[in-house]
Amino acid sequence: MTDLLIVESPAKAKTIKKYLGDAFEVVSSLGHIRDLPTKSLGVDIEDDFAPTYETIQGKEKTIAALKKAAKNKERVFLGSDPDREGEAIAWHIADSLGQKGHNFKRVLFHELTPAAIKKALQEPTDISLCRFESQQTRRVLDRLVGYLVSPILWQKLKRGLSAGRVQSVALRLIVERERAVFAFRSEEYWTLDALFQRPEGEFAATLSKIGERKASLPDGESARAIVADLAGAEFTVSSVVSKEKKKNPLPPFTTSTLQQAAYNRHGFASSRTMRLAQELYEGLDLPEGSVGLITYMRTDSVRVGAAASAEALDLIRGQYGPEFAPEKPNAYRNKKGAQDAHEAIRPTSLARTPEKLAGLLSPDLLSLYSLVWSRFVASQMTPAVYHQTGVDLTAKGYSFRATGSTVKFKGFLAAYQSFGDQDDKNILPPLAEGESLAPRELRPAQHFTQPPARFNEATLVKELEVRGVGRPSTYASIITTLKGKNYVEAQKGQLRPTEMGLVVSDLLVENFPRLLDVDFTALMEENLDQIEEGSADRLEILRQHYAPLKDSLASAKANMRNVKVEGIPVEAACPKCGQSGDMSIRYGRNGFYLSCAACGGTCDFARDENGVPTPVKDPELKEEVNCELCGKPMVLKKGRFGMFLACSGYPACKNTKKIKVENGAAETLPDAPPPPLPEGVSPVCPICQSPMVPKLASKGDWFLGCSRYPKCKSTTPFPTEFPCPAPGCQGTLSSRATKRGSFYGCSKYPACRFISRAEILREPCPECAWPYQFSSTLKDQTVKISCPNPACPSRANDPAPPPKGRRAASKRPANAPPEEPAAETPAGPEKPAATPPPAGPAPEKTAGPAPRKPAAPRARARAARIPAKPAAKTPAKATRATSPPPPGPIIVKARGPQSVAAAAPAPAENAPSVRRRDAASKKGA
Repeated sequence: MTDLLIVESPAKAKTIKKYLGDAFEVVSSLGHIRDLPTKSLGVDIEDDFAPTYETIQGKEKTIAALKKAAKNKERVFLGSDPDREGEAIAWHIADSLGQKGHNFKRVLFHELTPAAIKKALQEPTDISLCRFESQQTRRVLDRLVGYLVSPILWQKLKRGLSAGRVQSVALRLIVERERAVFAFRSEEYWTLDALFQRPEGEFAATLSKIGERKASLPDGESARAIVADLAGAEFTVSSVVSKEKKKNPLPPFTTSTLQQAAYNRHGFASSRTMRLAQELYEGLDLPEGSVGLITYMRTDSVRVGAAASAEALDLIRGQYGPEFAPEKPNAYRNKKGAQDAHEAIRPTSLARTPEKLAGLLSPDLLSLYSLVWSRFVASQMTPAVYHQTGVDLTAKGYSFRATGSTVKFKGFLAAYQSFGDQDDKNILPPLAEGESLAPRELRPAQHFTQPPARFNEATLVKELEVRGVGRPSTYASIITTLKGKNYVEAQKGQLRPTEMGLVVSDLLVENFPRLLDVDFTALMEENLDQIEEGSADRLEILRQHYAPLKDSLASAKANMRNVKVEGIPVEAACPKCGQSGDMSIRYGRNGFYLSCAACGGTCDFARDENGVPTPVKDPELKEEVNCELCGKPMVLKKGRFGMFLACSGYPACKNTKKIKVENGAAETLPDAPPPPLPEGVSPVCPICQSPMVPKLASKGDWFLGCSRYPKCKSTTPFPTEFPCPAPGCQGTLSSRATKRGSFYGCSKYPACRFISRAEILREPCPECAWPYQFSSTLKDQTVKISCPNPACPSRANDPAPPPKGRRAASKRPANAPPEEPAAETPAGPEKPAATPPPAGPAPEKTAGPAPRKPAAPRARARAARIPAKPAAKTPAKATRATSPPPPGPIIVKARGPQSVAAAAPAPAENAPSVRRRDAASKKGA
C-alpha cells in the first residue's frame, strides 16, 4: 500500500513525486485550507481568545480531494513548508481529515533534492503544537488589530483603510523619515584639494588640519583665503604609512539580505524576489528533470551544513585555486534573536553553475540564482587583502591627507563583489618622507550637507530587521500592502508616504501610542519566539498585548479626529478670501483638499520642500466658452480625472468639455471628428429602434449610443468594415475598450470570441489578398506584420492553439474585508490559474448547445450591490463551505479573454476591507 504525502503547491508536489516514484502518492493542498472568517472577528475575546476557523472559500473541493486521497491510507505525511505557517497548514489538514484510521507524521523539506527528501521521510516527527500555537497567536493578534482598529479609520477618514500590527509600524518609520527630510536644513561647507603631478600619474590630497585643529571651511571666503596663503608654497611629505588590511567575506544570504542584494543589484522588489526564490526552491524543469535549485528561502540563519561547506571548498580549490580555500570551513555567528530553524539560503548543488543554467532559466530566475550561487561560494573563500597607503603633506602649517589602496589578493572578491568593493582606489605614486612637492593646482569646492536618505525597499528591509519589527519572511508582503493601500508610493526608487499615509500614520500614532511603538512591536516578535520554544504561555502573551489595545480603542472612538468633518488645521492663507489661519485639510470623494472656514472655498494643495501644505490655485480659462447646446457660459469643474468644463446650466444641461491645463491656464481641446461608419451600415438601437450615433468615451474610444439618450442608454461597439477572420464567421470587427486598453472583437460575440489587440493595417496581405493585416509592436520595439487569415500560407508554420478550457474565475472577491496579516505573512506558492481559452478562430460548429450568454452588465452590477447575509458563527475548528462569488465581467487580455470575479457582497459592519486572499490563504493559494 502506498503512503500519502501532502505538500503545499503543485510545483513542489511534481518535484517530490519525481524522486519518490510509486512508493508515495503526492498531492497538494494549495496552501491554507482553513482560516478565520472574513466577515466577522472570528476571535472570542471573553473565551480566552478562542479562534473560530472555517473553510476558505473555494477549498471545499480541495478538502474533498485530500480526503479521497487519504482513504485507506494509514500513514499520511504532512510536508508543508518548514516554518510556522507550514505548521499551521499541517495542523489544519490533520484536523480536517480526522485522526480516525490515520497516522499523521510531519516531514520538513529544507531543500528539494533526492537525498534531502528521502532523509526527511526517514526521520518524520510529530506536528509541533508549540510552533502552531506561535502562528495562531500571531494570527489572533493581527486579527484583533485589523478588525478593531480599521473600522475607526473607516468612520473618521475613509472606508476601506486598514491598520496592521506590523504594517502600521513600518508606515510610521517611513513617515518619520519623510518628516526628518522636511525638517532638515542644508548647511554650506567647502573643501580644498591640492593636485600634484608625478611621472607615474596625478594624485590629490585634501586639507585635513589647520595647525592642530581639524580643518573646517564654512564658506568660500575661508577657502579662498587659504588658497591665497598657499600661493607658491612648497609641500613636504611628512609621513608615509603603508599597511595591509583584510576584508572578510560576507555570510551567505538570509531572507532579508537576499531581498536587499536583489534590489541593489537588479532592482527587484521584495515581492518579486520572494516569488522568484519560491520557484527556485520548489523546482524547475531541467534536462535532468524537475529539481529544486536552492534551499528554503525563508530563514534568518547564516548556518551552513558540513556537507555543503565541503562541497564548496572542493569547488573553490578546483575553479579558483587552493589559495582561495581556507584550511577549515568558514562559520558565521547568527544575529541575536535569530530562530536558526533552517540553513542559510544556498544552492542545492554547486555543480549547477549559473553558466550551465544560462539557457534553461528565465533571465530573472538566472539573475537571482547567480546571486545566491556566487554569494554562497564567496562566503566559503579566504579574505581579500588590500595594500593601503596614507600620505600626509604639510605647507605653512596646513596639513593635507591622501589615501590610496590596491588589491594585493582578491580572495572572495573573485566570486562576489558587493557595493563598495573596488579593485583599486586612488592609486598613489611612490613617495618618500621629506620629499618636496609643488602643487599643480589648489582646487576649492563648495558642498552642502545632505538630508537623511529616504527609504528604498532594501534600506527599509534592513531597518525593520535591525529594529526587530516583523520577520524577514514578512517584509515583502508588508511593503506590498503599504503600496496597495496607497499609503506609500515609489518615486525614483524611494518610498515616500502619500498624503493618505501621512494622515493615517498621525492618527494611529496619536491614538494608539503603545500599539505603534517600535520597541513594543519588536517585543511581540520575541514573545512569539518564546511560544515556539515552549518557554512562554500563549494566553499570557495575548492578554499582555491586548491590554494596551483595549485601553486605546474606547478613547480612539471618542477622541480620534474626524478628518472628513473637522479637518486638520494648517497654517495657510486662503487663495480666494486671503484669510489666514482658517484653512484645514479635509478628505472628500476626490481626495484631500484645503477648505477655508471663513469663505467656504476649497482648493487643491501641494507640500513644499519643508512639508508645509501650500494652496494651489485653480487654472483660469484663456477665453470665455459658451455651451454649444444651450448657450450658457461653461465653468471649470474638478472631477475624479482632473479639471474639465461643465455647463453652468447643470442639471438642465449636462454638456461637458475636456480641457488642457498649462502654466495655470486652461484651454479647450478641439472635438475630434468621429470615424466614418462602414458603407451601408446604418445601425439602429436594439431597444427602441432609434438611430445610433457616434459618441466618445472617457478613455478616448468611440462607440455607438442611442440618439434618445438619456431616455434610452443603449450602446454598442463601434463597427468597422473589416471582416472577422474566424472561419465560418460572418461578423465584422468592432472597436472595444477595457481598463487595459483597446482591442478589436467580433460583432457576433458571444457566438464568436475572436479578439486582437494589434492595430489594423489597411493593406491587403501579399500572400492571400486578405483585405487587411495586423500590426503589433513587440517588447524590443520591433514591428511585426501578420495576416489574420488562418488559411494564409504565411501562417502554415504557426503552432497549434492550446486546447480550450473553462475560463478561470478569480479566487479573490474584489471587496473583501481587511486582512492586516497580509502585511505580515510570507507570500507562499501561488495556485496556478486555470488555462484561459485561446484567442483565435471560433470552431466551425452548427450543432450542439448554444454558448451560455453572459449576464447583462446591469444585472451583474445589481448583484454585486446586494449584500450577502452575515455568516453564522460556527464553533471552533468547524469547516463551513461558503457560497462562491457572483460571476464577474469579462476582462480581455492580449491573447484571450479571462474572467475575473465581480465585487463580493458588502462585508459585515465591523469587518475591514482588503482582498480575499489574506495571510492564511497567501501561503499557497
